[in-house]
Amino acid sequence: MIIGWCGHACVYVKAGNGKVIVIDPHDGLSIGLEKPRIKGEVILVTHDHFDHNAVDIVSKEDSRIFKEFRGLVDLGWVRIEGYKSFHDKFMGKRRGENTVYIISVEGYRIAHLGDLGEYPLRKELHEKLMGLDLLITPIGGVYTISPDEAWELITSLRPRNAMPVHYWVPGLILPLYRLEDFLVHVKKYNVKRLETNEFELENYDKSIIIPRYK
Repeated sequence: MIIGWCGHACVYVKAGNGKVIVIDPHDGLSIGLEKPRIKGEVILVTHDHFDHNAVDIVSKEDSRIFKEFRGLVDLGWVRIEGYKSFHDKFMGKRRGENTVYIISVEGYRIAHLGDLGEYPLRKELHEKLMGLDLLITPIGGVYTISPDEAWELITSLRPRNAMPVHYWVPGLILPLYRLEDFLVHVKKYNVKRLETNEFELENYDKSIIIPRYK
C-alpha cells in the first residue's frame, strides 16, 4: 500500500487493488502550490474550506465523494469512519467543525486529522485514535494545532508511525510554521526524510515519515 503527499493537507492512499483514496484536495493555484496530479475512486473532505475541498481536481466521473462525513461506511476494500472535531479551541465558534477520518485498508488503520484545532482531544476521540499504523497530523499552527501540540498528541496517541502535513513549504502563501519547528520536539521516533512524495507504509516502524513535496 502506498501513501502519497500532494502538499498542504492533500494525501492519497493507493491500495494494492489499484484504487485510490484522496483526502483534502487543494486546487494548487489558490495557495501557491502545484495542483494534485492524482485521481481517486474515493474522495474525503474534512471540512469545506477552499484549501481542502477542491474535489473536481482529483475526482473521476464515478468517484465516491464524502464531505464532512460522520459515521461508518464499508466499501468492501476500505472502511471509513468519520468523527466530529473542531477547527479551533472554542468548540468551533471561530472556524467551525472538522472531521477526523480513520481509514482501514489492507489491515492498516490510518487517520487523517484534517484541520484539527481542538486541543487536548476529547476523551472519546482520543480513544478512537489509539492503535494507529499511521497518524497524519497538521503541524503548522495558525489555523490548526501548533507544532508542539502536534508532538504532544503523537506522544499521547503512540501511533506506529506519524506523518506531518499542513506546514509551510516554498511557494505556499499561507503563513504556517515550518517543518523544523515541529522536528525540534521529536524524541524516540526515527525521522525519515524521503526523496519522493510517496512511500510504502509497510516499510516503516516507529518513524516520523516526511515525504518530499514535488
